[in-house]
Amino acid sequence: MKKSMFRSIFLQAVFFIVLFLCFSPQISYATAPKSVNLIYDMKTKTLSVSIDHYTLSTGMHYIESVEIKKNGVIISKNEYKTQPTGSIFTYNYLIKAVKGDVFEVTATCNLWGHTTST
Repeated sequence: MKKSMFRSIFLQAVFFIVLFLCFSPQISYATAPKSVNLIYDMKTKTLSVSIDHYTLSTGMHYIESVEIKKNGVIISKNEYKTQPTGSIFTYNYLIKAVKGDVFEVTATCNLWGHTTST
């Protein structure tokens, strides 16, 4: 009888632990981009977008897209399947602009979050 009672308590404890692990929030190692910095060179008509996004695996956790708006209108959406090594990297885009144009760039992580800079 004691064995049966012990087995029942043991099975209940295992069931409770499994339920707890299945329904508790899991730790996520995904991070949104820390920063997005923009530099526009009028001579070369190049927008340089520097992104700070830490990852351990550039093929599994990466910047999935970079959306560029000029004066509130989407002019470019660039999709990626990996990101360059190192946490800070720069993408360059050839875009015509004149003095007074405003760029808004959103970098989106494939797992979680995004960061926008103007």
